[in-house]
Amino acid sequence: MTSMELQIEHMPHACALQMQAVYNTLKKAEKKAADFLLEHATGVDRLSIQEFASEAGCSEATVVRLSKKLGYEGFPELKRDFAAFGNSSEIHEYGNILDNDQPLDVMRKVFESSAQGLIDTLNMLDPDDYTRALTRLVAAKRILFCGLGDAGAVAMEAHLRFLRIGVSSLHATDPDTQLIYATQLQPNDVVVAISHSGRSRQIHDVVKVAKDRGATVILITNFPVSPLSKKSDIILQTAVFSKNITGEIMSKRITALCIIESLYINFLLHAGSAYADTLKISNETIAINKI
Repeated sequence: MTSMELQIEHMPHACALQMQAVYNTLKKAEKKAADFLLEHATGVDRLSIQEFASEAGCSEATVVRLSKKLGYEGFPELKRDFAAFGNSSEIHEYGNILDNDQPLDVMRKVFESSAQGLIDTLNMLDPDDYTRALTRLVAAKRILFCGLGDAGAVAMEAHLRFLRIGVSSLHATDPDTQLIYATQLQPNDVVVAISHSGRSRQIHDVVKVAKDRGATVILITNFPVSPLSKKSDIILQTAVFSKNITGEIMSKRITALCIIESLYINFLLHAGSAYADTLKISNETIAINKI
């Protein structure tokens, strides 16, 4: 485990998730406050904001800004959360895979980290943002799903789901075609961009063009403070931070797929019977490919 991973185990779980999501985007003074919080997580509830700022080497305003970026209304709420956590036995371990783990340990950790990612994402998702995303999708004339690499596989799955029910859905595997699609979008169209890091340059270009055309951008990402997030209208945040020796984890795509699946089912429930009828015809038609 890294130093941060060891330290966040002594923080309230939601705060630990948000810390990992925003840490690399913090300004210098905010990062000093964050480092102090990480190093003194077990005693922060006993400090006044003046004491915290003095010992962290930052201003009180910086402490307030950090508190808000971690999901609190201010420093007093952060203190109360840490105090309550300190009086409980709750500790979340991320089950990171190590190079000396036995085969069955690896299997167990893969399953457990995926399950933890789903639970954390469910708790992290903002209900208002999710509802706004669904509303825009239902009202959309066309939907462009975009992503690259393994995020592209999620975008492809989403495209096929919506195409199957008769939605005017767009998707391409190469960045150039994605850009071409983006240039043809209108204000009543929607882009669903998928990027775990929120830093994909090609997807950023697609989103920028789509925004210039007036389309709504929905972003599925693990990092709500990222270049892509700044260009997006609605952010659906995942919460996956486990690691393994490859540096890549499937659970980050499992959470994105579950968000897509839930939006798809809700779309069917809210968009009227015409789509359900089209789905029935599609299912009956492709059944000829089954043995």
